[in-house]
Amino acid sequence: MFSVAGSTQRVVVVGSGLAGLSAAMHLACAGRDVVVLEREQTPGGRAGRLEIDGFRFDTGPTVLTMPDLIDDAFTALGEDYRDWLELIPLDPAYRAFYPDGSQLDVFADPDRMAAEIESVIGPKEAAGYRRFVDYVAQMYRVEIRDFMDRNIDSPLDLVTPNLARLVAMGGFGRLQKRVNSFLSDPRTRRIFAFQAMYAGLSPYKALALYSVISYMDSVAGVYLPRGGMHALPQAMADAATKHGVTIQYGQDVTAVERVGDRATAVITADGSRYPADVVVLNPDLPVARQELLGEPLRRRLTYSPSCWLLLAGSSQSYSGIAHHNIHFGTAWQKTFDELLDGRLMTDPSFLVTHPTHTDPGLAPPGKHVYYVLFPTPNSQGRVSWPQPQFRDAALLLMERRGYKGFTDAIEVESITDPAEWERRGMYAGAPFSAAHSLLQTGPFRPSNHWGQNVVFAGSGTQPGVGVPMVLISGRLAAERVVGHDPRYRSKAWR
Repeated sequence: MFSVAGSTQRVVVVGSGLAGLSAAMHLACAGRDVVVLEREQTPGGRAGRLEIDGFRFDTGPTVLTMPDLIDDAFTALGEDYRDWLELIPLDPAYRAFYPDGSQLDVFADPDRMAAEIESVIGPKEAAGYRRFVDYVAQMYRVEIRDFMDRNIDSPLDLVTPNLARLVAMGGFGRLQKRVNSFLSDPRTRRIFAFQAMYAGLSPYKALALYSVISYMDSVAGVYLPRGGMHALPQAMADAATKHGVTIQYGQDVTAVERVGDRATAVITADGSRYPADVVVLNPDLPVARQELLGEPLRRRLTYSPSCWLLLAGSSQSYSGIAHHNIHFGTAWQKTFDELLDGRLMTDPSFLVTHPTHTDPGLAPPGKHVYYVLFPTPNSQGRVSWPQPQFRDAALLLMERRGYKGFTDAIEVESITDPAEWERRGMYAGAPFSAAHSLLQTGPFRPSNHWGQNVVFAGSGTQPGVGVPMVLISGRLAAERVVGHDPRYRSKAWR
């Protein structure tokens, strides 16, 4: 396994996203002197916070799963994350609305979920669901150690007994086909396959091995930190600071100083120089390579679709919705074909998250927070952004799908489109980074190290996209630095 050569005592981490904070916590565990430089005034990166007139919005991910990975970062410091963060289980994890007027609640408890499916669809579908749960749980056990939770330098590193198990389980077939082998109703086929979008692919093209996202998402449970998703990076930053990590906010890094392929310091916009034995880069990998190292990726990657995001503070409430609400259009495969061809969906599906359903303290008394997400092409597609008319079309569709009076009840709002995601430092305006196609997965994904002593963390490198994966990526980055340092006590290494 590649490890940083030479001294590794002074580490500068650029960016306090979840991956950067995870790396900092694991590095502090190993006794390194860690400085984190963050251009904003708060931690979190994509998991940021926007406050307007008493409304508190999360600006990035809203789905939190696999709290054991949070535990890993805190345990490295000898801390219990429960002393820093309260996680509220979401029940249901999702509520799905279908064009025929039916709806289906998704519960993390397989018995409750089977009962829900039997009630809405029938016993045969419920039995198929139970077989599907057994399959994705086994898939997760096969994948987690050998394919997600370790540094991979070569395709040969994948040659383990679990690779044979993965092949035997059909992991390299297509996700939608595998889901369909267990489930026959269009409603369950959609709710357990839409997660392919997190990997930046259509479920008709995604590998079946990505059914593990369904396990994380729909079986292992979904949570909300009290105070919103931003409470997670804030807790991580606070714990890291307690254990000696220095975090400096308002520091816009403009370059990595280097001699040949060895980094020597990090330079900020105000001319400050931070000497470093190791540099960990948390910004989006292709952007970091181009703008900070001056070493752009030599290969052309395919990027995930993007999204149009509306954050709305409102006076309106809706009794029939849950915390996360997925509204499916009539079209399914056509929707993905359009997005991946760089076109807008003609029959959109969309997500409405209602954080104040679970945590009313995120808005003034009697008010509500909504997070409305429409998948869109990224900025390399056929659509020019901004699209002022997109807001009107999205709100009209919401009203037709049951959110009566939503438009008039908006008191404050913020819109993020692909052009804005790109301005914030996400290559191709794609907050879900490079798509997880076969040749952009595992050892074929951009490496998490460069030169002698530069390491990357985040969704653009291994293992990939999503809160669980970026938390893992931070630990993997730390392992590139510390090797088998006996001071390092990550739970994953015990």
